[in-house]
Amino acid sequence: MNRLTFFLLAALILCALSLVSAQHQARTLFVALERAQAEERQLDIDWARLQYQQSSLGKSARIADAARAQLRMAPANPGKTQYLSGIVLPPAQPAPASEAEARQ
Repeated sequence: MNRLTFFLLAALILCALSLVSAQHQARTLFVALERAQAEERQLDIDWARLQYQQSSLGKSARIADAARAQLRMAPANPGKTQYLSGIVLPPAQPAPASEAEARQ
């Protein structure tokens, strides 16, 4: 009976240690899950902010303001426009669609 009691006591201790280890692993995984979910929320917020910035940077008024301020560009006015003369391009001739049409 002494051996059976010792064996059962050893099995009980092993089961208890296994339970403690499993609970510790579950808590560790839960903390990692919470961190991943928090990071996901932060990435979603960053994504929405970047989409807003992209839409605001692509507006023509902002581009025009940047062109005036940073590049010192001004809208074209007729008084400053120079027209080139002497360049005459020949009229474009359409290419035949097939060889049969080219022969006719």
